[in-house]
Amino acid sequence: MAQAEDIFLRTKHRTFRGLTEDIEHEWTGPFYFIQAADPQLGLMKAQREGDCDGGGDEWTEEVDLTKQAVAAMNQLRPRPRFMVLCGDLVHAMPGTIFRDDQERDLKMALSGTDPSIPLVFVSGNHDLGNTPTPKTVAQYCSAWGDDYFSFWVGGVLFLVLNSQLFYDASACPQLKESQETWLEEQLSKISFSSSTAPKHIIVFQHIPLYIKNHDEEDDYFNLQREVRQKLIDRFKKAGVKAVFSGHYHRNAGGCNDGLDMVVSSAIGCQLGEDTHGVRVVVVTADQVIHRYHTLDQMKKEGMDEDLRKLLQA
Repeated sequence: MAQAEDIFLRTKHRTFRGLTEDIEHEWTGPFYFIQAADPQLGLMKAQREGDCDGGGDEWTEEVDLTKQAVAAMNQLRPRPRFMVLCGDLVHAMPGTIFRDDQERDLKMALSGTDPSIPLVFVSGNHDLGNTPTPKTVAQYCSAWGDDYFSFWVGGVLFLVLNSQLFYDASACPQLKESQETWLEEQLSKISFSSSTAPKHIIVFQHIPLYIKNHDEEDDYFNLQREVRQKLIDRFKKAGVKAVFSGHYHRNAGGCNDGLDMVVSSAIGCQLGEDTHGVRVVVVTADQVIHRYHTLDQMKKEGMDEDLRKLLQA
């Protein structure tokens, strides 16, 4: 047990090593990363039994799927610059009976990640609680790292956000205000006319802005329209290229005036017709191109050849 935890802590340490150095502010050519979401250990059995509000007392399936994702990613050449997990790392809510064991087993499954591939974690509603509190946020940060932060890779600025603070911060208004202040500072200091301007800006969060259309009705799986529109306006003004999320357990998304909303299905439990998988995201000087790959597809064939060719441009 201690050995698995030690491996994870080294993994967590290297998440930021090499992603924030000054050289990473400069564009050095095309690269790619892996976006994944919702391993959510414990949900698959809970879903089959119709008890999704329960913590799920078995999660062997999700552990195996996470290990498959790690193994398939490790064999990719060239290797991705990083992998980001967009929330709902486990199914058991904070303070519930299976939480510690699910986190332990997910850390073990992720510990097989090749040391050259940093891991980036995004908080989801099951990681923080549907109505997070200062205590649940602190517990998440202790286990997985900061709930919001920024980093640079190859001249691209990435922003990781705590979307639960947008959805319901009624029990932690000060934390919401802190993230709002930080986000405004991040967005306002961007100048595309300067020599250190990012080639692109990309956002990671758990809950999508929207599922299919920017003006769709409020739902469990999207942010409320008033909140959503304010974020869309801020992101567009700052020049954000794309927002990547999970939460929906199906592939979805859309584009609104050049701002892509990308919703990726889960490593774990599927709620639609998609298959367990991850998304390969290629970043070129002009575009952010992405495609969902099933775990079986990536294991047998690697990334799609047309995406690989973009890296040679």
